[in-house]
Amino acid sequence: MIPRVLVVDDQALFRQGLCSLLAGDGTLQIVGQASNGLECLRQVPLLQPDVVLLDLRMPELDGVQTIRRLREAGSDARIVVLTTFDDDQLVFEALREGALAFLLKDASAEEIADAIREAAEGRGRLASAVTHKVVTEFARMARRLGDTPTDTAGLSRREIEVLKLLARGATNKEIASTLHIAEGTVKNHLTNIFTKLDVNDRTRAALRARELGLL
Repeated sequence: MIPRVLVVDDQALFRQGLCSLLAGDGTLQIVGQASNGLECLRQVPLLQPDVVLLDLRMPELDGVQTIRRLREAGSDARIVVLTTFDDDQLVFEALREGALAFLLKDASAEEIADAIREAAEGRGRLASAVTHKVVTEFARMARRLGDTPTDTAGLSRREIEVLKLLARGATNKEIASTLHIAEGTVKNHLTNIFTKLDVNDRTRAALRARELGLL
């Protein structure tokens, strides 16, 4: 199935250019555009997108409020946030309201298209800087609550090393270089980690590891 995508951004040139790039990908269908949250709320019921690609800072109704109202209206469209602004509070609010992926606008068109396809399948993605913020916040909360490691979920020492690097936002290539192993080996470790933690993406692996006190 080709994901149906609604692009929401108040910067017309950026929005139109992004639509053109994504439409040229061939694996996505751009079904509409909106310049703010209110337009998005009107278009979602009509266009029935699988994924809403959403800016956070917009006039009339910002991204966080838009996500909240989409959820209140019962929309099951997956939300991919794309913004220039990585303010910690906005990150946490957007994720709390139900955003599945969070990318900065300096991401490549390929990265954005990949995130949209993953979101359509129910898988999340966070920019590395955002992943670090989320994991750091969990660590801060754990220290405040006196959290202590209680369970390794059956992970090996090497898998925990891979997981710690993943949580810092390292790519497979960077993990391989740091641990002096092949990228294929990293991929095998990640498959095992996802299985043992019962997650299906890197973000949730990092968050689950934090819950277990492994980071």
